[in-house]
Amino acid sequence: MSEPFVFDPRHSLCKTPFGAIPCGGNVTFHCRPLLSDGFQHCAVVLLGEFSGSEAHIELSCCGPEGDRLRFSGSAAVPLEPDLIWYHFRFWRDDGSGCILDCTGYRADGLVQPWQLTVYEETPTPQWFGDGISYQIFPDRFCRLAVPDPAGMVGDRWIHQNWGDLPEWRPDPDGEVRNRDFFGGSLAGIASKLPYLAGLGVTTLYLCPIFESASNHRYNTADYTKIDPMLGTEEDFRALCAGAKELGIRVILDGVFNHTGSQSLYFNEDGFYPTVGAAQSPDSPYADWFSFHPWPTDYDAWWGIRTLPAVREESPSYIDYIIEGHHSIIRRWLRAGASGWRLDVADELPDWFIEKIRAVMDRDFPDAFLLGEVWEDASTKVAYSRRRRYLLGRELHGVMNYPFRTSLLEYLRQERAERFQDAMETLRENYPPAAFYSAMNFLGTHDTPRVLTVLGADVLLESREARAGYRLSPGERDRGLRRLRLAALVLFTFPGAPTVFYGDEAGMEGFEDPFNRGAYPWGGEDRALLGWFQTLGRLRRDREALRTGCLRWLHAAGPLLAFARETEAEGLATVVNASLEEQRLTLPWPGGPAEDLLTGRRFAPAEGALELTLPPLTGLLLAEGSEA
Repeated sequence: MSEPFVFDPRHSLCKTPFGAIPCGGNVTFHCRPLLSDGFQHCAVVLLGEFSGSEAHIELSCCGPEGDRLRFSGSAAVPLEPDLIWYHFRFWRDDGSGCILDCTGYRADGLVQPWQLTVYEETPTPQWFGDGISYQIFPDRFCRLAVPDPAGMVGDRWIHQNWGDLPEWRPDPDGEVRNRDFFGGSLAGIASKLPYLAGLGVTTLYLCPIFESASNHRYNTADYTKIDPMLGTEEDFRALCAGAKELGIRVILDGVFNHTGSQSLYFNEDGFYPTVGAAQSPDSPYADWFSFHPWPTDYDAWWGIRTLPAVREESPSYIDYIIEGHHSIIRRWLRAGASGWRLDVADELPDWFIEKIRAVMDRDFPDAFLLGEVWEDASTKVAYSRRRRYLLGRELHGVMNYPFRTSLLEYLRQERAERFQDAMETLRENYPPAAFYSAMNFLGTHDTPRVLTVLGADVLLESREARAGYRLSPGERDRGLRRLRLAALVLFTFPGAPTVFYGDEAGMEGFEDPFNRGAYPWGGEDRALLGWFQTLGRLRRDREALRTGCLRWLHAAGPLLAFARETEAEGLATVVNASLEEQRLTLPWPGGPAEDLLTGRRFAPAEGALELTLPPLTGLLLAEGSEA
């Protein structure tokens, strides 16, 4: 056999089925050492992360295959969700031997095992992964009138000019309190629903909309009330109803690890007429917070005193947020929301997330639960605990930061193989429903604008320099060309392509708050916007882009090619990230191919397409088009 590997868990020669396994299933292993190694025995060693189980299963020797010897055997996986870590032992009749792990053969007593995810099969609403999401920072998307902040919580002020730079300088006390508002509203979002539908959007993800003292609203003041600058509960219901008519759902941002110090619950400045935890240990909310001692010192999110951390284990907090008949989870799903995104999911206990999922599964089975996780969510460790996000009882899907990181790295450094490896790691580790329901994106409210990342050549040390920086014409041209390629991959890769408001219009900016400018209505980059609209239409119209299986065609250096395939159709995405022309021979067993982006047609010869790709260009090829 010509394949050079002894064991590759991603290859069907060595492991079936591919990737994660449902509880109670079976997995078959095949190891193929060289005959010249002289091994007579092989065993797989499996260790359970959560169960603590340990198994040593000797594989049967199936005889030689060319210059290799094949050992094969099967193992039943646990009936409960688990992470299984496995490696192999090889030995000869004289007792000599070694182990095999993901680094290769070794005899130093150390092990770097492979991962096998064992998950519980539970329903995942398909609408999220099949569709297109659009993230809105509500204060900055669309305003219909300049609001009056009088009487609202927090010392707010309003930018009269919609095109202002967000305030980034510390106040006289040396703190950045995010009290500058632009006045975007829910009614403003509703007025732009036809625009969003034209992008192909099927899910709106709204950053927090509940009453709060800051423009980002991640320091919630009252979970039961829409921030008055955004509108009213009636406005929210109207937005959801109008969106539904256009086939668009709404997901809300749930910030349940902490509240604001200026909140109904903490009430440090006495804004609310009721008694908060900072005012009296007899407050009905006192049990929600940890004081040591009261009231001067308390647990806060990352030590930020304006964000007092809650005690999720407080029975009254659990009832208020999750389990009560009028809980916050239930209240806003009843009002028209179709799901929740859990802010800082790493800070929430597994059992807390599981309770939210249980309520949603029971009362709102079509609602989607998304988590903010920045790493591989199948193997995440937070606060010295391995998390269980994707094992079937917690999150339906997660924000796919590894997708963003590896895709932008590929476009800047031209190492397609690293993007492929990063995505194959997720595909191997995630349950299929979670992989196809991942929220893929190029940027969020927590990252620099993608156009700036892909275009800027400079490294600016000071925030003042970054605040005012705009790409030079040359940088912007290169950034736009790379962004078109990034969007092509985003819209054709498995998962829910998600656009951060304004990226489709060509907005620039470094980190928060420079990435949170106001949407440039009337000043959009029309060519870039048209590109996003085309990709949205293709995603909507082509079943293969929504549900098709992934097959890699090529990933090396600047060239990336992958296919999305159903029984009825197959499409191939081809990208050249180089500043130079590249040639690629692409296997193509079908008939003539058409680039759905330009209408250009290609005739295969001897089962392959000979492609010449100009610098920073891409194709989306359809099978079977008439030449």
